[in-house]
Amino acid sequence: MPVDVQLVTAIPTPAAAAIRRWAQTTLERAPRADGGRLSAAPAEVCVRVVDEAEMRQLNRDYRHQDRPTNVLSFPAAIELPDSVVWGDVVVCAPVVAAEAEVQNKAYADHFAHMVVHGVLHLLGYDH
Repeated sequence: MPVDVQLVTAIPTPAAAAIRRWAQTTLERAPRADGGRLSAAPAEVCVRVVDEAEMRQLNRDYRHQDRPTNVLSFPAAIELPDSVVWGDVVVCAPVVAAEAEVQNKAYADHFAHMVVHGVLHLLGYDH
């Protein structure tokens, strides 16, 4: 299951291998929200880890909220002959770090939660 991890932030993040594992595990174990079966084809997801400026721009452009947020998902669910492109998950490392500190959580644990949360949105889950 290809998971592309893009680290484009100035602050430390969990290792790309850990981020990839969290996304892959979610794809492997979570059913689609609509009850449909996951394709047997390999799944593709991109997890992009960004700073506040990029996240603020994305949140402004796609949700009309002029502030950074912790995670955004951009579902695609495109069935290709050899794979399914589920979409992109964007995580804002500074926001996640600040939330973890305020909530007295380990940064890596909260980061994992955001990756899983984002991938679940790709599979059709909502709040």
